[in-house]
Amino acid sequence: MPATIPAPTFDVADAYPEVSDLYKALDAADWPAVRAVFADRDPDGRTLLVAAAGDKVGTEPFLRQVYDADPTDPLAGTLLGNQLIRAGWRIRSGYRARYVSREQFDQFHDHLRRAERVLIDVTARYPDDAAAWTQRITIARGLQLGQNEARRRYDRLAQHHPHHAPAQATLLQQLCPKWSGDWDRAFAFARECAQAAPAGAPNAVVLAEAHLERWLDFDTERERAAYVRSAPVVEEIMQAGQRSVLHPDFVDRPGWVWVRSSFALMFSLTEQWSAAASQFSALGNLGSEFPWTYADDAEGYTKYRAKAYAKGGQS
Repeated sequence: MPATIPAPTFDVADAYPEVSDLYKALDAADWPAVRAVFADRDPDGRTLLVAAAGDKVGTEPFLRQVYDADPTDPLAGTLLGNQLIRAGWRIRSGYRARYVSREQFDQFHDHLRRAERVLIDVTARYPDDAAAWTQRITIARGLQLGQNEARRRYDRLAQHHPHHAPAQATLLQQLCPKWSGDWDRAFAFARECAQAAPAGAPNAVVLAEAHLERWLDFDTERERAAYVRSAPVVEEIMQAGQRSVLHPDFVDRPGWVWVRSSFALMFSLTEQWSAAASQFSALGNLGSEFPWTYADDAEGYTKYRAKAYAKGGQS
């Protein structure tokens, strides 16, 4: 364990230099520079950058201008659609539905419907655009279009990209009870994602996150603790890790901070401290907002990292 451990940062631009380049281009309203950042990115990299662009509040007028100039440009459409989705979700807030006002819901749904109109066109012209389909899965959840429609959208994406982890994690949210799903369906899908992907791929993170969601859904700390310390859960989390972040073929590709963060948290909750320490060591001081929003954000990250290093050693 080092003498001083840096405070965690959840800034996506700290983890991925290309995001910093994208932010500079968006701030300058420089469309050629934006396009250059996306050039030659694979689906995971493209989806990561699209999601990060949604954090740049105030870029909608610029993106609308670019989109209106060429509505056939898939990048312009996907970025504008995502910006509308993120703006709508900020209005809705992250609270459960009973705490959200009717006015908030109306504005939220208006933003999602506008995003849907843009993204329908993108996916019609470019049916292999993973980032656009991933956003449309989010829209299906927000507009409450139902389990079947969300799965239909995922299946359309999977025809072209069968192991797109960001889309799988997005659909998992829809399959959970909080979005009118059920645990059997959620875990069946998560296990399917973990087993179908090649060893060393990130997709088993979806199974780790299914257990995280189940843990969070219990009403009491006693129930939560009993769940994550039960032998079947501990074993399945380790198996998921061995198929992904603990596998020798795992590499830190776009999205790796989110994947390692999710396993760092789940290894910690299941008290598999050596495995947790290995993920914190790989992360350094990096983290992602999700899943740490479920565990007291930076305070939870710091707490579990300290325990992992103390009980599991630093890898």
